[in-house]
Amino acid sequence: MSVKQSERILSNFLAYLDGLRERGAVHFDDKIKAWHVLDYHDVLQVLTDSAAFSSDVAPLAPKQEDFDLFKKGNFGADDPVHRRLRGLVSRAFTPKMIAGLEPRITEVTLQLLDDADAGGDQWDLIEQLGYPLPFIVIAEMLGIPVSDRAFVRRLSDTFFEVHNVDPEQSLDSLGESAVNNVAPLLRELNTHLLEFVRRRRKNPGDDLTSKLLEVEVDGVRLDDEETVGFLGLLLLAGHVTATSTLGNTVLALHENPEVWTQLRADPALIPAAVEESMRYRPPFPRLGRQATKDVEIGGQKIPAGAFVLAWLTTANRDDRVFADPDRFDIHRAPNPHLTFGKGMHFCLGAPLARLEVGIALRLLMERYSDIRVRDDLPVNLRNPWAMIGVNQLPIEVRKG
Repeated sequence: MSVKQSERILSNFLAYLDGLRERGAVHFDDKIKAWHVLDYHDVLQVLTDSAAFSSDVAPLAPKQEDFDLFKKGNFGADDPVHRRLRGLVSRAFTPKMIAGLEPRITEVTLQLLDDADAGGDQWDLIEQLGYPLPFIVIAEMLGIPVSDRAFVRRLSDTFFEVHNVDPEQSLDSLGESAVNNVAPLLRELNTHLLEFVRRRRKNPGDDLTSKLLEVEVDGVRLDDEETVGFLGLLLLAGHVTATSTLGNTVLALHENPEVWTQLRADPALIPAAVEESMRYRPPFPRLGRQATKDVEIGGQKIPAGAFVLAWLTTANRDDRVFADPDRFDIHRAPNPHLTFGKGMHFCLGAPLARLEVGIALRLLMERYSDIRVRDDLPVNLRNPWAMIGVNQLPIEVRKG
């Protein structure tokens, strides 16, 4: 599809959300058997009140051995399990460690741009840069052998292809679909990662996996299965957040060419542009929670056990919090978007995604005097009901 056609897909998605809003900021959906929560402050309440809204959502992760193993270390649990896991992982996955990746991220980005340029001045941003950059960084960080990366990448690609969402699909059928389509992939990934973790425990190296296995808090360490869950989360969800954000940002800059000019004049604005891109097109449009008790939100009484969809997309476009919310504005301040969540489940990988996208944008602008999204080749968007991002983004670049 062309750029204009891709814009229509996003417009259709936003129109769908406007239709949900017309039915109430908080309302029950008979078709999908869940409550929609759409306004900023209501979504914020859902994300921060972990006592009333559990992130351990059984309908999206059905009781099945492959899912159970994957969930052990991926932070979907509630306290006190979540506090223990996050406390252990935070000892190894530190802000200092992430900041220390900047030289390597820069080196990988430059190499990928050299490879792209070798093929001419027309190439695909996602294929040549957006996907491989965060994947290489995470794989190296974890110590995944180069010989294993093609295998892990294939599983990751397939996972997001089959783990799709129909906006009117019931949770029951979604759970059945996950067991049928996703479980075999998780089984393959779990088996592979478990063997890798056991090898690392016997022969530790200078990588995050080895550090995770060594971290101890109050005499407790991560077991092999918990480590597998965390590694799987990083490999599947960690890189796709940065991939989507980079593609979404370049697409937004194409739609607002004056912002390219502003960024070139003042590169210090790049972090603000990344934040606005995350607000404008959050990679994950919604987060699921389950009510642990009867609770009132937005004037509606949600019963215990009910499933809740907290819409980040609509929260980030609530005009009571964000002036002119449908405008891409890199000077928006403050910009309290909820893209990475809020509260105890705030995304642990957010600093890494911000760093990767910021470095990539800076180096793109330093290398090329002009970057244009092509109109003669399709821009392939993901299904925005599942993830807001770009699978293909053909660009033409010019130096000098």
